[in-house]
Amino acid sequence: MGKIISFIPVRGGSKSIPLKNIKLFCGKPLVYWNILALQNTKLVDEIIIATDSDEIEKTVIDFSFDKVKIYRRLHENAGDDATTESVMLEYINKYNLAKEDIFILVQATSPLTESKQFAEALELYFKGNYDSILTCVRSFRFFWNEDGTPKNYDYRKRPRRQNFKGELMENGAFYINTVANIIQNENRISGRIGIYEMPEYTAIEIDEADDWIILENLMNKYNRSKILNKKIKLFLTDVDGVMTDGGMYYSESGDEMKKFNTRDGMAFQLLHDAGIKTGIITSESTKIVENRAKKLKVDFLHQGKRNGGKLAAVKEICENEGYKLDEVAYIGDDINCFELLSNVGKAACPVNSQLKIKNIYGINILKLKGGEGVVREFCDLLLDNYLI
Repeated sequence: MGKIISFIPVRGGSKSIPLKNIKLFCGKPLVYWNILALQNTKLVDEIIIATDSDEIEKTVIDFSFDKVKIYRRLHENAGDDATTESVMLEYINKYNLAKEDIFILVQATSPLTESKQFAEALELYFKGNYDSILTCVRSFRFFWNEDGTPKNYDYRKRPRRQNFKGELMENGAFYINTVANIIQNENRISGRIGIYEMPEYTAIEIDEADDWIILENLMNKYNRSKILNKKIKLFLTDVDGVMTDGGMYYSESGDEMKKFNTRDGMAFQLLHDAGIKTGIITSESTKIVENRAKKLKVDFLHQGKRNGGKLAAVKEICENEGYKLDEVAYIGDDINCFELLSNVGKAACPVNSQLKIKNIYGINILKLKGGEGVVREFCDLLLDNYLI
């Protein structure tokens, strides 16, 4: 047997959703999810990203996966009329791949595919009963012909779902074949075709904006926490604009006041119960925050830390505690949080944060505004392993 090569065609000219292959999907560029799953599939030797886009190439390189190689597809095979087979054959002929190499065509528009599914489909292929494999889901819908006759059931004896076998529908997630077969038949599948059945929730491919919304919800439900489940040991938060609404309140005597949300207070208790240390990192320096930190029993309080000072303070904590930055979660909202948010393992911001913060690569934009209990929202999602 030759090498096992996975091939993901991702052109830059998508019309329905511009640059959709690197548009953020669940906090990461769409193409990231299949690359990650393939990177974690031991049998896969190489991951070829076939693109015509500088932006896509740079994004993929920044993932730093060691199996990944970039192939710059020809311009004539990157237009709206180009077929996937033409790009596959272009690459195969360009590098004169060995005919015994196994070639897996993977669609970036099916981001719910997991490593175990690639591995199981390869195991099915290696049993030797099939020349090629395609993925399907089982549909339990009833189909009709245009002439008003049913295709797959007798409407006079409508079966119950539990008694209905359903029909297999191609979901486009991936295809397995040999290089020799692809060259001979100029097709992704050929010969004796085997079917690897995937869960029903993988039926949708991203093509339109509505597909995006549906699949993000499905990803969050089924896959996301299993794929990326970093262990967080330290939870940190900013104050103004996060624990508060960012407003400046003064009494008649000129004393400054801040309004905190009690739900955020419970977040610190939940984190402590889970064995996660907590802290407050803020640019301001006030007695109000000091008193709030004492009430919440935070492990670390650093006030007066601006811009790079926040990251430096957190690095010092990590060094003293034996943590890695990858094991830190932080929520902030403004540009003085930018450097720290860009370096921690899990970053989040309120929905009303500054645009520069919301555009940080991989940041989780939460639903609530600062002061509305957004720290609790972040805490709950972390404890449920729901965020990347």
